[in-house]
Amino acid sequence: MDGDLGDFLRSRRGRIQPEEVGLPSYGRRRVPGLRREEVAQLAGVSVDYYVRLEQGRGRSVSDAVLDAVARVLRLDETEHAYLRTVARPRRGRDVRRPEAARVRPGVQALLDGMDRTPAFVIDARMDILAWNSLADAMNGYSRTAPADRNIPRQVFLGAEARTTFPDWPDIAAQAAAHLRLNAGHRPDDARLDALIGELSVRSPDFRRLWADHQVKACMSGTKRIHHPLTGLLSLPFETLTVPTDPEQTVVVYTPERGSDAAEKLALLGSWTTAEV
Repeated sequence: MDGDLGDFLRSRRGRIQPEEVGLPSYGRRRVPGLRREEVAQLAGVSVDYYVRLEQGRGRSVSDAVLDAVARVLRLDETEHAYLRTVARPRRGRDVRRPEAARVRPGVQALLDGMDRTPAFVIDARMDILAWNSLADAMNGYSRTAPADRNIPRQVFLGAEARTTFPDWPDIAAQAAAHLRLNAGHRPDDARLDALIGELSVRSPDFRRLWADHQVKACMSGTKRIHHPLTGLLSLPFETLTVPTDPEQTVVVYTPERGSDAAEKLALLGSWTTAEV
């Protein structure tokens, strides 16, 4: 993870052509996008200072400099925040042991009270920590080995992932971008590093997406899921951070009442109840 800052900056300056920022483009360039010297010029810092920043040797860099670099590289709000995080990583944070990742009983009760919508809890590694009965009926969490209850692992390594997710390329890109965003906040998380390493070795698609250095929080949207019993489900979703544990996120699918997805979920729930 130590090279993330330099790789991120290089990937972002590679997206911008000189003429887009009012600089002349002289002939053929060895690499696409802006040179380091041009970023430094536009940000109002010395070339040496910017080079040290790309090399990860600018731990005392000011907000003003980071803001200037973000402006030159046209970073969006999420990318800007990520730049600040990886430029000044907070080492020595408390990374909890696997057995300490527990969902409070009150949060589980909240999930169980959502009898019409699938809901589950994930952590910063995108491990699935808890779920309600409808989420289990839809995703089979209780029948999945604990080590495989992880969204990126399911997306990139699951044998049926491309069948389950008709929009798999978008889902995969979202998973990688969200995982990279979380990784920037957890530089000392050995389990997260191990997950990224495993996915990089086993999935060429993950390696390609990880190398793009996209960072994006997947907080809401619509996900299309193909279930073997109900067929295609088009499910809007929202996420909520657990106030007592900010690293835990509740994910809730929110189909509109009376919609095709809501009726299919009700049918799935009735089948599940009948089997118990």
